[in-house]
Amino acid sequence: MSDVEVNARAEPAHESIPSPEPVARATPRQRLRILPVAITLAAVVVALLLGQAMWDAYMGAPWTRDGTVRAYVVTMAPEVAGHIVQQPIRDNQFVHKGDLLMVIDPTNYKIAVSLAEAAVRQAQVNAQNAGRESQRRQQLNDLAVTVEQQQTYQSNAIATEAQYQQAQANLEQARVNLERTEIRSPVNGWVTNLLAQLGDYVTVGKSTISLVDADSFWLDGYFEESSLATIHQGDLASIKLMGHPQILHGHVASIARGINVANAQANEQGLATVNPIFTWVRLAQRIPVRVQIDQVPDGVALVAGMTATIQIEWRPSSPTQ
Repeated sequence: MSDVEVNARAEPAHESIPSPEPVARATPRQRLRILPVAITLAAVVVALLLGQAMWDAYMGAPWTRDGTVRAYVVTMAPEVAGHIVQQPIRDNQFVHKGDLLMVIDPTNYKIAVSLAEAAVRQAQVNAQNAGRESQRRQQLNDLAVTVEQQQTYQSNAIATEAQYQQAQANLEQARVNLERTEIRSPVNGWVTNLLAQLGDYVTVGKSTISLVDADSFWLDGYFEESSLATIHQGDLASIKLMGHPQILHGHVASIARGINVANAQANEQGLATVNPIFTWVRLAQRIPVRVQIDQVPDGVALVAGMTATIQIEWRPSSPTQ
């Protein structure tokens, strides 16, 4: 058999071999089937990571929406009575420490100072005269003056000296009252709820002006007692005020050591009043945590009474206070 015939018979055998094209077409189909599974697994992994992050944020780090901005309010009451003759301030005005807030009519108090000065001069003369008389009697012998008279003059000198000191004290009090007719701001802050008007008569001890101390703002966060174990003095805090997108930063200054307990109230006989009702659902008590503000962003105006959300950065290694 010739080589040509052998080659001719072998060619049909090559034609019967299946083409590799169907195998190549099957590979993209398999990839399309694997892609949804991969996407699902990736979504599950991302969901688990996000869930873990949310768990750490909401369960590991203590937080509360029950936060309140607070500040000290200085309540000022006149120490002398009289009509208001000057009032250079207005409601909600910012004042500096030492600024004049109000002047009470000083006429009567100026007269009192003049009278007290005259009384001091009179008492001083009387004391000097009595002292000289006592010294002269003490230098005389028993034949010129009796011992009783010497003691009488000496006692008179002592009494007039005491009257002189009393007159000086009255003068000092009169001067202090005159100074008190001018009421000045003891702090930097804002005048709030100003109701007194020019010409009003103010009395001693009655609240007239209130100032919100600008240097005293802090926050009280009311955290559940179950979260106190992870809150320590010095922990950093993030503060979100309602109505402001900016985040304030602060730190835990202190934790309250007592709250009101209803069952500890005493009745008329002094016995504890205990509520007999017991519920299966027991709500955690809320404990005040004082948060000091470290940084206030520009454009944020703090107002005492504003509500805020407070989150404490969790630090497991923090020592227990």
